[in-house]
Amino acid sequence: MAGQSRKWMILVATIWIQAFTGTNFDFSAYSSDLKSVLGISQVQLNYLAVASDLGKVFGWSSGLALLYFPLWAVLFAAAMMGFVGYGVQWLVINDLISLPYIVVFLSCLLAGLSICWCPDTSWVGWWSSSTFVAPSEFAPVASTKLAGSELTRSHFHLSLTVSFNGVSAALYTLAFNAISPSSSQLYLLLNALVPLLVSFFALVPILRQPPLEPLPPDGVRRDSLMFLLLNVIAILNGVYLLLFGSNPSSLATARALFGGAVFLLVFPLCIPGLVYARSWYLRTIHSSFRLEGSGFILVDVDELEVHKGMATRQSSLEGYQLLNDDGVPVTNAVTPQKSFDGDEDGFCMKVITKGQLEMLGEEHPLGLLVRRWDFWLYYIAYFCGGTIGLVYSNNLGQIAQSLGQSSSTTTLVTLYSSFSFFGRLLSATPDYIRAKVYFARTGWLAIALLPTPIALFLLASSGNASASLQAGTALIGLSSGFIFAAAVSITSELFGPNSFGLNHNILITNIPIGSLVYGLLAALVYDSHGVSRITAVTLDSVVCMGRECYFLTFVWWGCLSVLGLASSVMLFLRTRRAYYRFEQARINSSLIYS
Repeated sequence: MAGQSRKWMILVATIWIQAFTGTNFDFSAYSSDLKSVLGISQVQLNYLAVASDLGKVFGWSSGLALLYFPLWAVLFAAAMMGFVGYGVQWLVINDLISLPYIVVFLSCLLAGLSICWCPDTSWVGWWSSSTFVAPSEFAPVASTKLAGSELTRSHFHLSLTVSFNGVSAALYTLAFNAISPSSSQLYLLLNALVPLLVSFFALVPILRQPPLEPLPPDGVRRDSLMFLLLNVIAILNGVYLLLFGSNPSSLATARALFGGAVFLLVFPLCIPGLVYARSWYLRTIHSSFRLEGSGFILVDVDELEVHKGMATRQSSLEGYQLLNDDGVPVTNAVTPQKSFDGDEDGFCMKVITKGQLEMLGEEHPLGLLVRRWDFWLYYIAYFCGGTIGLVYSNNLGQIAQSLGQSSSTTTLVTLYSSFSFFGRLLSATPDYIRAKVYFARTGWLAIALLPTPIALFLLASSGNASASLQAGTALIGLSSGFIFAAAVSITSELFGPNSFGLNHNILITNIPIGSLVYGLLAALVYDSHGVSRITAVTLDSVVCMGRECYFLTFVWWGCLSVLGLASSVMLFLRTRRAYYRFEQARINSSLIYS
């Protein structure tokens, strides 16, 4: 039982690391000052943002490091990279040292690498100590392979832990307001120090890993309730930061609010106490709170054996049977049904059905992956959706400044961060409600992409309206947060869990590419109008003021996000049959073993 308690303590430590290592989301809070001190153009500032995002390209290196070094060493190496990377930028922005542009660029790259390493090592600590199977990006470390039903196992703790990575900017804004709200350079100092301190405190429970032990008979239900409680606490965190994360009226109020946020992060430590007191809990609360039919399923041993076959070559397609409304197996279920796929003679249906996936969990090595239309549709959807949202957050400082709302920058950063947090939490919605309403996860992805073009066209048409800027920021944060979290599950489901590590790293190459392309487009538009409308010049740095600074950028981004939305819809149409079969197989297995 002590092992089960320490498992939850490790999860809380993982949440802490996630919550304080999303330091790239507060870039816009100090980017204007960094640009002014360095005397660089908007294009050069964009390259610094790209350098931070380039860390994702080298995220695989954390898994390689974990093969040869202990967990604690890799975790502190990640924290030290952030300490050095952000520390150098803090020294530069405070005029304590003078460095050439290329050195600052490399410091941003080092900081970006730390952002990838810290969460990766925290996940290894959690999964290696829990009864859940480790995701296959860490398979070399945990020596574990994922099977079919494990496609659905990790969605809950993934969405929970990843969601806290999106709330980092809001937490840092509260700390900023509580310490010195007059100096934006403080963000860089916090980015350098806080992850190092949090890693030190989180390392204690991570190192005290419990021995792997089977779940007791009531373990599945107890874990479900524990995750339910943790999600409730997570929602309280998000609401708290959304309501109180903006500029407070006084320093004392800011410190009280920051203390409240820290308390909400520490509060989940009571979870181990609930594990020890499970007898009382089951007797008083659990007996009147039933989860049957809710779809909140973490581990189902019965469907594990059935779904394992879906992720292997040995399971032939003839082995799958769909059920009709009376629960009777339908013969030749693998053959596409006219009632489901529609008119296959039409051009659109030929495009949709040609080369489409037959089952979820089929392994895709690199050679097969790049030949799949589904992958490139997925890549475009991510590239023209979530990546645009990330680049928008990088430009929030200049967007607010150009519209004469520089004082609202921290409020906008908090707004984006909070709604990104809610979007990440919502990414587990398909698993919560799957017993009542089943919809392919790629369909949820298409729905999640819809707010981005709406927000961008709203920003392009609204002029200087503060309400429109806040509404657009919230919508983009919600959309991109959902995409970032859901992509982990979708990649595993569509292209195989055991190939996830390589495939997902290929997918997220669109982040630095998009950061470069979209950011460069925005910077060129910004600088071109800044030449004719100069309001302030520091060294060679030009500040653009007015709606036209980002009008064309919003229009172009909006059009590209429509392309991403169209790609996601096409991906859904091409993959819905595989999802439909997967769900029918799950229902079939539950009937067989019930």
